[in-house]
Amino acid sequence: MESATVPQVDNSEPVRLASMSRRRIAGRILAHAVLIGIGVFYLMPLVWLISTSLKATRQIFVYPPEWIPNPVIWRNYVDMFTYAPFHRYAMNTALVVILNLFGTIFSCSLVAYGFARFPHVRGNRVLFIVMLSTMMLPYMVWLIPLYIVYSKIGWVDTFLPLIVPSFFGVPLFIFLLRQFLMTVPQELGDAARIDGCSHLQTFFRVMMPLIKPALATVAIFTFINHWHELLGPLIFLQSPSKFTIAIGLRVFQTVHSTKWGLLMAASTTALLPVIIVFFFAQRQFIQGITLTGLKG
Repeated sequence: MESATVPQVDNSEPVRLASMSRRRIAGRILAHAVLIGIGVFYLMPLVWLISTSLKATRQIFVYPPEWIPNPVIWRNYVDMFTYAPFHRYAMNTALVVILNLFGTIFSCSLVAYGFARFPHVRGNRVLFIVMLSTMMLPYMVWLIPLYIVYSKIGWVDTFLPLIVPSFFGVPLFIFLLRQFLMTVPQELGDAARIDGCSHLQTFFRVMMPLIKPALATVAIFTFINHWHELLGPLIFLQSPSKFTIAIGLRVFQTVHSTKWGLLMAASTTALLPVIIVFFFAQRQFIQGITLTGLKG
């Protein structure tokens, strides 16, 4: 009588899967460790800035460096307003930023709508290429001609040179918004036109709500650029009462000494709005950057 054959059980597959799972987990741990290390490296200057803003002058240059202030000098954040009119600098900067936000969003979105929705118009592509070519000219190249023009019309030492150019569009933002608008189905605009909307009504009522992520991206870039802008205010503003934050920080540095504690406290205060804006708008920012390149 022949004995029955016992089937062989293959245990190699679970072992292989377990090994792959362990390698995958190890890879993720390593990737997270590297990313955390890079994050800590980039956060060190910010931590040192905040730490220095809470120190007395004698503690700032001690060696080895003290990362944790002892004692904590909170008064630096009060004295910076008495040493210099920092509140005036912040108000001037806020005025410039708000008007630039309005001008940039309005002008760039309107021009981008024309480039994206009227490709059949003669010269559309040529004008778009010419507009993009202006990005190759650095700001410093036409700064002197601009200063001459503004001085002739009496705009020097006013906020107008810092605000008015935003109402004529920014090539980079026009490009981003055009790319985003080209992802919006043409049928939506056609439906609005059938319902009796004009081109401007279609733009404001249909297109503007659909491109909010791209507009958020433009708004964040505009806010950051103009909140920390130095070159423009440095060239066109002369009266201390009109200084922005970027120039006002220079007040804490004199010929004979530098108020390092007050300077770091003012720098931390100036950096705080940018961090807050990006923290609350980072989702729209990432979504706008991702979707603006889907269609050429």
